[in-house]
Amino acid sequence: MNAPLPPTARMTVQEFLDWSARQPETERYELVDGRVVAMTRDSVKHNRAKSAVYRALYDAIQSAPVPCEVFIDGVGVRVGERTVRIPDVVVHCGAEPDPDALLIDTPVIVVEVVSPSSEREDRETKLVDYFALPSVAHYLIVAGTQGAVVHHRRTGEATIDTRILRDGEIVLDPPGLTVSVEALLGPAAAPGAKEIN
Repeated sequence: MNAPLPPTARMTVQEFLDWSARQPETERYELVDGRVVAMTRDSVKHNRAKSAVYRALYDAIQSAPVPCEVFIDGVGVRVGERTVRIPDVVVHCGAEPDPDALLIDTPVIVVEVVSPSSEREDRETKLVDYFALPSVAHYLIVAGTQGAVVHHRRTGEATIDTRILRDGEIVLDPPGLTVSVEALLGPAAAPGAKEIN
């Protein structure tokens, strides 16, 4: 059976949440500037890469320990009244979120794992969207086939610092985590992968 086409009328975040609650659980959508956008399904490789990021951040939280929780794929992040992004991995710190919530209101770390279909949007549009949220301190873009992690870090009210790392550790403060690039890349990262241009 074919999935129904997403609606073409623009929606608010609440209208989108109400609509998406009625969709099959196998279908995934984001809301971008009021428009419903169908998300592609994961390859095994992409899913393994997301799992590696989740494990790396989960282990870092356990080692710290800090009052944070890591979520993988499916929990949304509200960007204004007409956009809901679904990061591959998100870290929330502070009070425990409502278990029935579909959105994390104050994410501290958001992560996207690059895939060929999402690379440009991950590097450009989502960078702007995520840092529109005052709570976001770090945006990590994991480029496993390139063997690198791009770390965007808020350093001031209107300043973002960017580093491209192939090894070593990343300090995520706040909330006070340290995670290795190798752990974030996981076993799926190709040794000797091509350089980032």
